[in-house]
Amino acid sequence: MEFAELIKTTKVNNVVLSRPGLAPVKGTLCITSHHLLLSSQAEGNGEQNKMELWLLIRNVDAVEKSRLANTSGTITLKCKDLKILQLEIPGMEECLNIASSIEALSSVESVMMTYPFFYRPQSMKLENGWQLYPLEKYYQQIASDTGTWRLSSVNEDFTVCLSYPPVVMVPAAIDDRVLKKSAYFRQGRRFPVLSYYHKKNGKVILRSSQPLTGPNRKRCHEDELLLGAVLKQGDRGFILDTRPAQTAKQAHMMGGGTEHRAAYPHWKRLHRALERGRPLQESFTRLAEACLDTSNSMDRWLTKLEASKWLSHVKMALNTACVAAQCLEREDACILVHGSDGTDTTLLVTALAQVILDPDCRTLAGFQALVEREWIQAGYPFSLRCTHSAYSHARLKQEAPVFLLFLDCVWQLGRQFPFSLEFNERLLLTLFEHSYASPYGTFLCNSEQERKLCEVKKKTHSLWPSLNCKGDKYRNPLYARNSLVIWPSVEPQSVLLWQEYFRTSVGNPFVFGVSSHQAQQVFKPFPVIIRIKLESLLL
Repeated sequence: MEFAELIKTTKVNNVVLSRPGLAPVKGTLCITSHHLLLSSQAEGNGEQNKMELWLLIRNVDAVEKSRLANTSGTITLKCKDLKILQLEIPGMEECLNIASSIEALSSVESVMMTYPFFYRPQSMKLENGWQLYPLEKYYQQIASDTGTWRLSSVNEDFTVCLSYPPVVMVPAAIDDRVLKKSAYFRQGRRFPVLSYYHKKNGKVILRSSQPLTGPNRKRCHEDELLLGAVLKQGDRGFILDTRPAQTAKQAHMMGGGTEHRAAYPHWKRLHRALERGRPLQESFTRLAEACLDTSNSMDRWLTKLEASKWLSHVKMALNTACVAAQCLEREDACILVHGSDGTDTTLLVTALAQVILDPDCRTLAGFQALVEREWIQAGYPFSLRCTHSAYSHARLKQEAPVFLLFLDCVWQLGRQFPFSLEFNERLLLTLFEHSYASPYGTFLCNSEQERKLCEVKKKTHSLWPSLNCKGDKYRNPLYARNSLVIWPSVEPQSVLLWQEYFRTSVGNPFVFGVSSHQAQQVFKPFPVIIRIKLESLLL
């Protein structure tokens, strides 16, 4: 396929660009293989009055066409980062051609035809950045410090688990033969591996997928042996299932299920229901639609905000991450986190718990390493989850803004503890934008195995060096290292709308009204309210 085949009209003059809150701009619109370029000359002469707009076509989520008059048409571009652009194009034929071209270019399926494989900034080398946060170094340090954990290359060729990285951290007493047997007993072969080691007391967070017990309550001796090796004599552990209890029971009939108590006698099971998939995607869509509706009264806006349930998802994610953190910090216990596949809410909880527990994960470099380790390397399927954002008319089952939910939760932590995070919300906004459409290859594909097949690390640039060379832009000037655990409040008055993100969806004055009120609260730390008695949650 050639990009030229998808571009029906390459250039149109006298196009008027309109954006919410800004004056219209007239200029020449050009379409390239990966970008829309609008070049204009503002009133007066001189280069200082010239304006250029570059839009990565991959960022377009939906294209809407309408007729203004017999000789002109309008294209509304709704972007994945929630920005909305309107183009008034002279000539209806040119309008339709441009809309068709944008739709075709924005939905090219081949990963290797996307912009990161063509992006070549002069100041960067391809090999720079990909080894900035090596997984092996992080885990090898834990192995050296403890002696009870080891780095296993059992998945070196991805034959054990397609979504795991080549190396994983497992108990030193367990050999690779046991790992392979355990993998066959877990959904997608995502057997239990170490996610986080708590230096304070040596307790750990593990992650995996659901066990394949099925309706006959099958057992796997090797899986039981693996989890048993995690606990020392007299220790106890918790299995945090992110599915509703009823959903977990129903999974038995589909071949999945839960760990049987008799088979894992030292592990107690907890259920903390977190939505994923379509319910979470629809929640995001409803919130974006509410922000777009400028005809809302205050009461109607608040009703739509509540009906979207987005803040409820934020609250539940924070609450569940606190349960995981509390197991280590206060209950002196290890914890295994899983849902069904172990690729969505599982990673959400393990990553959030580390931000709560570990001051190193709250630094600029540490947070980037966390995203690399717990999302990218851990097999979060970015390509599937981030195919579309909130505006697309196509609703695919695999889409869900779980990574955005994580970033929103981190923003909540930063707002409640304004001195404890070294990075600011601009970093969170940047990560969200790049996860959906980026010139860099960091968020491409669904797993490390796919990135290797596509030679992402050989043919694209990493995002991290680009962020680090602009470190001051993403740094929190109020930061003071806090070595304590940060326990967020999840009371209704404490979980607020992330206004800086949702403001991009133009125009609802009540969004900005809420924002100004929130801005007054930024430097008021909230009291620690979470006090969860784990025993009361046991099944």
